[in-house]
Amino acid sequence: MFSIKPGVFPLLDVICPVASSTGGTDSWGPKHVVVKFVVKFFPPDHTQLQEELTRYLFALQVKQDLAQGRLTCNDTSAALLISHIVQSEIGDFDEASDREHLAKNKYIPQQDALEDKIVEFHHNHIGQTPAESDFQLLEIARRLEMYGIRLHPAKDREGSKINLAVANTGILVFQGFTKINAFNWAKVRKLSFKRKRFLIKLRPDANSSYQDTLEFLMASRDFCKSFWKICVEHHAFFRLFEEPKPKPKPVLFSRGSSFRFSGRTQKQVLDYVKEGGHKKVQFERKHSKIQSIRSLATPPTEPNSEVPKRAQQSASLPPGEGAEPAGGQGVLQAEEARVAAEEPRQSPALPKSPAGSGKVDGATRAPADEEEEVVKDRTQQSKAQPPQPSTGSLTGSPHLSELSINSQGGAVPASVILSPNLSPDTKQASPLVSPLLNDQACPRTDDEEEGRRKKFPTDKAYFIAKEVSTTERTYLKDLEVITSWFQSTVSKEDAMPEALKSLIFPNFEPLHKFHTSFLKETEQRLALWEGRSNAHIGGNYQRIGDVLLKNVQGMKQLAAHLWKHSEALEALETGIRSSRRLETVCRDFELQKVCYLPLNTFLLRPLHRLMHYKQVLERLCKHHPPHHADFRDCRAALAEITEMVAQLHGTMIKMENFQKLHELKKDLIGIDNLVIPGREFIRLGSLSKLSGKGLQQRMFFLFNDVLLYTSRGLTASNQFKVHGQLPLYGLTIEESEDEWGVPHCLTLRGQRQSIVVAASSRSEMEKWVEDIQMAIDLAEKSSGPTPEFLASSPPDNKSPDEAAVADQESEDDLSASRTSLERQAPHRGNTMVHVCWHRNTSVSMVDFSVAVENQLSGNLLRKFKNSTGWQKLWVVFTNFCLFFYKSHQDNHPLASLPLLGYSLTIPSEAEDIHKDYVFKLHFKSHVYYFRAESEYTFERWMEVIRSATSSASHAPILSHKESHVY
Repeated sequence: MFSIKPGVFPLLDVICPVASSTGGTDSWGPKHVVVKFVVKFFPPDHTQLQEELTRYLFALQVKQDLAQGRLTCNDTSAALLISHIVQSEIGDFDEASDREHLAKNKYIPQQDALEDKIVEFHHNHIGQTPAESDFQLLEIARRLEMYGIRLHPAKDREGSKINLAVANTGILVFQGFTKINAFNWAKVRKLSFKRKRFLIKLRPDANSSYQDTLEFLMASRDFCKSFWKICVEHHAFFRLFEEPKPKPKPVLFSRGSSFRFSGRTQKQVLDYVKEGGHKKVQFERKHSKIQSIRSLATPPTEPNSEVPKRAQQSASLPPGEGAEPAGGQGVLQAEEARVAAEEPRQSPALPKSPAGSGKVDGATRAPADEEEEVVKDRTQQSKAQPPQPSTGSLTGSPHLSELSINSQGGAVPASVILSPNLSPDTKQASPLVSPLLNDQACPRTDDEEEGRRKKFPTDKAYFIAKEVSTTERTYLKDLEVITSWFQSTVSKEDAMPEALKSLIFPNFEPLHKFHTSFLKETEQRLALWEGRSNAHIGGNYQRIGDVLLKNVQGMKQLAAHLWKHSEALEALETGIRSSRRLETVCRDFELQKVCYLPLNTFLLRPLHRLMHYKQVLERLCKHHPPHHADFRDCRAALAEITEMVAQLHGTMIKMENFQKLHELKKDLIGIDNLVIPGREFIRLGSLSKLSGKGLQQRMFFLFNDVLLYTSRGLTASNQFKVHGQLPLYGLTIEESEDEWGVPHCLTLRGQRQSIVVAASSRSEMEKWVEDIQMAIDLAEKSSGPTPEFLASSPPDNKSPDEAAVADQESEDDLSASRTSLERQAPHRGNTMVHVCWHRNTSVSMVDFSVAVENQLSGNLLRKFKNSTGWQKLWVVFTNFCLFFYKSHQDNHPLASLPLLGYSLTIPSEAEDIHKDYVFKLHFKSHVYYFRAESEYTFERWMEVIRSATSSASHAPILSHKESHVY
């Protein structure tokens, strides 16, 4: 006997054990039992598999189906699949190793004829991690017609031999390995069997040539009943929202089978994972480096060495997070586990590391709390690096909510670990390993900070002045991205026309020079204020208004340069469109560590900075009484800066929308002219769209003339593919929870099509309703319908039932898909679009504009929920994200934490945080404590972070001048 503990394997609902006995038997049963874990339900979208371990298990199933001849496909597809398997097992291409490996391992019948093609394809996968190979393997397999298909022999009414199968979409009919018919679940009214006859009762359809009831003859009653049960389970798992209730037993006589599906449905499983109810399995995916194994199609003689080991629980991990469940008796090793009936074998585990060291396999492991959401951008490569080392996003990682998000995004090179739960077999440490993120590596700073805090002035004006200094440091670093790093790159590559260079850099260099002097003067004044300088003893230097007034007046002399920044932004985008070489240089620069935000965002930083000065001066004027010595200078400086902001207000609104459209353009594929005059972005976010396959997650983009819906692309670029559009002219919106039985459900009815969508919460639905209705009203007032602008795909005007069939991609698409995989350029994988997708939320243009105002920098002390001490970090808040640095001198962030979806609270007494000015960030099981230096800085951090964690309800669209007051 053996038991399977819930939570040992993620998504256990779709993986079931099949047991067979071997060896002799006695009165107590078989001496040995071989337990084979097989996939029971094949989801149409493998990105729904949240855990790397689950994707690995599905990849093993695909390998076994290939070897056993179940997953039939053409030679090109088979070679491509095997090339990804070889990449995951032995790593990067080496022709001699490849051929030796293929000679010893047979992944498919008649493999020898495909060997050259396999080797050719494998050469294209250099740099791909094992986890990425698993991901691509599933991506290709799920497009094949025989993916997840289990054939059941039968005969039709004429006695012709056929095969029946069941999939997520419905019941399929095959002639040999060719699909000849499909009955969608939406068309099936009833499934039943009578002895050997399997019956499908269809819904009445005037356009259909089929009879009301279809009949198929199977080999025996047991075969027929078994297939009927499989159909019942598939229908319940993929179509129902919750587990069906058991049929009550009759008192006297029973009629028919009482069999019902038992377990979570697909929707329940996805909701369970999203809510963080499952236990995370610490999983380390490595290259197998198998020297010799048997063919997958033959029974094993001993456990496969390919199984990845789960990292042993470190001393810093809390119980239950990745720990081996007590009493776990089943051991999964590759495709199967051999379980002795008398003596269950224990799971092999890595040696425990010494308490407090937190090391596994020589790589320092961070505590579990920070592993989930904060990620180090890049560990050092083994080879020499240029002065600006390139960094990458988790492009191969399908789920950003479960993985961590790189601070600026890019393509993942071979040696970069895909996620906190993955560690390829390389010499470098985990991406979570840095003095910043490792709890043991940072010195404790409690006493030091307490002593320093006592020396601070207590006046609120001092901390306002200090905010000027800390944010000015960040602003200077942002200017250097353009004046130093970007200028150096384009000069070296010689890719930018001289006219464009003369428009950008001469208008930024004077600003950098001026603000360097401004920062120096501000820090000197703070030193006098704190008493750290002996100069000018006796003067009143506990003020900042005079410094601000002097420099604001100096900024007015630079206004001509500020006016040029909008022109520079437009010219840069025009240059990128017209020059492939410049586009490549800019794209590659965005993958550098130093470019932690989209490049065009840095071009707008000087305009944003004016608003920050205005906010600071408003707070100073509000704080000082009219008779205060600093009040007059602060009020005069406020009047000067308000005038500058008013003059640039219209330009700022226009440029923010322009910048956002171009940023979204990089995230979308399948669209030609997103950026056109008059188009304004309103909201983006994740909604579930109802189709014949049930609720499917889609990304929606609302503009002032059209609503786009997309799905996340499964290519290396990680972009979103446009599926359809709804022009807003003539669109109506209505709540339809009662009609469809789906919470927070809306029906959008256009002139030619209708779609049903569901939001994740009531508040999300209300935001979408408000924004869509506002956009509809604006579209109705405009001149008329807007032209269609999808690049290649026609609008998705199918009914939900038709969409299920249309969404199935044929094997013929594989060649084009492979080409796009090979040729796609690296793309930032941590944009706000991806964050919204994985956090299942949305943001509006108003939220983005508020985020521009709410930027903050400074030192914070950070603590995890299971650590004992505090660590000092330099933290920058911008773009809905916290960026972490060792110190303010660093040129690039080491890690980042996107805040959308997080809750911001103050710790309770039960949390035992006996410190002042502490706030808490919480998302699912991830908890972080941050400690500010004063009441003012505490309130400021609370204020700006709250703006990101709870996006405001929408105001009118940004094109209206009254919508956003600076």
